[in-house]
Amino acid sequence: MDGLVPAIIQDAKTRKVLMLGYMNQEAFRKTQETGHVTFWSRTRQTLWTKGETSGNYLNVVSISIDCDNDTLLIQANPQGPVCHTGADTCWGEDNRPNPLTFLTELSDFIEQRHREMPEGSYTTSLFNDGLNRMAQKVGEEALELVIEATNGTNERLIYEGSDMLYHLIVLLTSKGLRIEDMAAELMERHNPGWKKH
Repeated sequence: MDGLVPAIIQDAKTRKVLMLGYMNQEAFRKTQETGHVTFWSRTRQTLWTKGETSGNYLNVVSISIDCDNDTLLIQANPQGPVCHTGADTCWGEDNRPNPLTFLTELSDFIEQRHREMPEGSYTTSLFNDGLNRMAQKVGEEALELVIEATNGTNERLIYEGSDMLYHLIVLLTSKGLRIEDMAAELMERHNPGWKKH
């Protein structure tokens, strides 16, 4: 392709495909140097850094090359809409984060707390208190969730459920597990051939 390779731009957090552009070696090098995605404009025959006029830069998180070494996947954090029409993506899709994917981010954060054990952190104090205390906290939060479900408001139900889920992720982390392990179990159970063990 006359020294050009397609570069698929994906939001690093939401995983949505934002756009497709083309890079030559110079555009690739500038992208690496500046941390802003830079393309080769086939119509203008020049380099252009996405966001240089709008301020809606694409800040590079990672760059991967596909198995045939002829396509780039660039994960980036967009600073605003990506499409020249003002849409979030060049396909007109909303690029809002899915709250479910935050559970992975939260699990990563709790794992980091477990590794680093910073002083003054509530999560650190739970790890320091040990497995029995962590399990007890899950039980306490589950009871508060039940109380809100039967006698409280939906707002308090969400609040207490969030507390329970947080403490459950802390407990799972202490056992070397993740919330995704539970999601995988639920996926397996959804399979028509699943049998309870």
